[in-house]
Amino acid sequence: MIFDPVKNLISSDLAIDLGTANTLIYIRGKGIVLNEPSIVTIHEDRNGVRKIMAVGKKAEEMRGRTPSNIRSIRPLKEGVISDFEITEVMLRHFIKKVSSRLSMMWMRIIISVPSGITQVEKRAVIESAKLAGARKVFLVEETMAAAIGAGLPIAQPTSNLIVDIGGGTTEVALISMSSMVYSKSMRVGGYNMDEAIIQNIKQKYKLLIGERTAELIKMTIGNAFPGSKVKRAKIKGRDLVTGIPKIIVITDDEVREFLNEQIKTILEALKVVLEQTPPELAADIVDTGIVLTGGGALLKNIDKFLMDETKLTITITDDPLTTVVLGSGKILDNLNMLNEVGI
Repeated sequence: MIFDPVKNLISSDLAIDLGTANTLIYIRGKGIVLNEPSIVTIHEDRNGVRKIMAVGKKAEEMRGRTPSNIRSIRPLKEGVISDFEITEVMLRHFIKKVSSRLSMMWMRIIISVPSGITQVEKRAVIESAKLAGARKVFLVEETMAAAIGAGLPIAQPTSNLIVDIGGGTTEVALISMSSMVYSKSMRVGGYNMDEAIIQNIKQKYKLLIGERTAELIKMTIGNAFPGSKVKRAKIKGRDLVTGIPKIIVITDDEVREFLNEQIKTILEALKVVLEQTPPELAADIVDTGIVLTGGGALLKNIDKFLMDETKLTITITDDPLTTVVLGSGKILDNLNMLNEVGI
């Protein structure tokens, strides 16, 4: 016990939102200290030997602008690890960036994961974190962390319905008395929307655009419900017929059509959970409504679309991009909560 005060002084326990799009880190007592893209740029030689060139923000700046032997890799797909080695490198880089080597000796980490994650995928997350320097690793479901981060009364015997639209997954969960009553995880999210924009523009206009351009289209004129005025945007890309760069103009109505399949998939996931909700909790939802979070909640009018389809109140959290890590951080600040909400 004599070493406990020293350990507490130098330890820096972390909460990590290990997302397909971004990785966020919360340090106990300090708050959010890192928010960077979950991306790594590597150089691969003729023998297949890979060398790390950049991680996070620096790697994002290189995306789509490198020769063929230099690739940008997202080591997480659909919310789970797809490249174990690169995930470990990325986590180690981020952890070292916010923690001292000494503090890592006693570091405990809470990581949020999708509710649909398999046992094998859980072990991959835990092993990656341990290889990156963690002494102990705890897992919590993203929707539970999001509900806590949104300030919902999860411990009460009442309905807390939350929809978390991330880069690779959409999570819908009904929570009551600190437990999941019912949840649905769909492997569709922001990146599926980007890909839908790329493919539709390719098919309709014979124009090839990159991931960054598709994301920009989604963020500027992307929408889920028609507005009062038509918005337009100039799009630059490569003509697939002539091979020459050109510019086209598209409208927000077109983009909504491009995203129709993904938006309806999110709606169907929500309907499945609503259909499985016990009658008493269903009655609560009429009063409490549905909470929307995650990067996908920033898609214009997504709340209006869901409200129009369900006739229920839809509330978007104050900062959808940080809700999950803030919730994980609250658990970190009160580790006794892990007994109730940890996986």
